[in-house]
Amino acid sequence: MMPLALADIGETNIVKKIGGSPEIKKHLENLGFVVGGNVTVITSLGGDVIVNVKEARVAISEEMSRKIMV
Repeated sequence: MMPLALADIGETNIVKKIGGSPEIKKHLENLGFVVGGNVTVITSLGGDVIVNVKEARVAISEEMSRKIMV
């Protein structure tokens, strides 16, 4: 298991765990990050990542991407 921030670009990963406070978990869930769901890193810019999740592109900060374990 590793944080989404360290995932390879273009590789599809499965979300294993989401960390952080209940508010952060709820926010990430609302964006489509759910345990068991697929997520693909499109690009990474200085730690911030753009990912494909549930047929949508989402940009998240490095801090948030470190809370998502794949």
